[in-house]
Order: sequence, then C-alpha cells, then structure tokens
Amino acid sequence: MSNTMEYKGYVGSVEFSEQDGVFFGKVQGIRSLISYEGTNAKELVADFHGAVDEYLISCERDGMEPETAFKGSLNIRFRKADTHRRAAIYAMRHQQSLNSFIEEAVEEKLERELSLAEA
Repeated sequence: MSNTMEYKGYVGSVEFSEQDGVFFGKVQGIRSLISYEGTNAKELVADFHGAVDEYLISCERDGMEPETAFKGSLNIRFRKADTHRRAAIYAMRHQQSLNSFIEEAVEEKLERELSLAEA
C-alpha cells in the first residue's frame, strides 16, 4: 500500500483519521497548502485532483507561477559531522563533487530498492 498519490507532477500524502472516519492529505514539497479529503479512496483521489486543478487555475488567474515540487535542489543535514567529512573525502578521492557523489549514492539505493521490488 502506498501512502502517496501523484497528479500533474504533484505528490500528495494519504492519511486516515479514525476519529473522523475520513481520509485526508496535502500536497508535499511545496510551501502552498493544498489539502483534500474524502470518506473513501475514490472521493480522496477526486478531491486531490480537484484541489490541484483549482490551485493551477488560481495561479493562472492571479498571474503567478505555480510552485514546482522536487526541483532537484535540497539542503542535506547529516546527523554526524563525521559522515559529512567522510563523504567529502570520498568524493575528492574519486574526483567528483560532493553533490555528484550524494546523487550517485541516492540513485544506487533507489535502483537496489526497485530491483528488490521486481524480484
């Protein structure tokens, strides 16, 4: 089961409130608050699509550029300073930038996960 859904390049969370008996979520990776809900999966998906469509319409109407999630830039904070140091030294020893090393490591991890899921 996935706790996310995608529509027009936007990723939305999927959560459930037992107390209210409703599914709900919000679009991830942007500052604007785009939320949606439904009493079942079909309603949740429809409200998610409607919320994204309304956001895009309102941006166009107001002459604003819609926010884009996951543009390829992020700030990483390592829990241990030593991890940062070791990664930087590894990258230097392999004649690559720290950014390219981290990107390569993330891509390798994602490929491994995909391989395991397909097996």
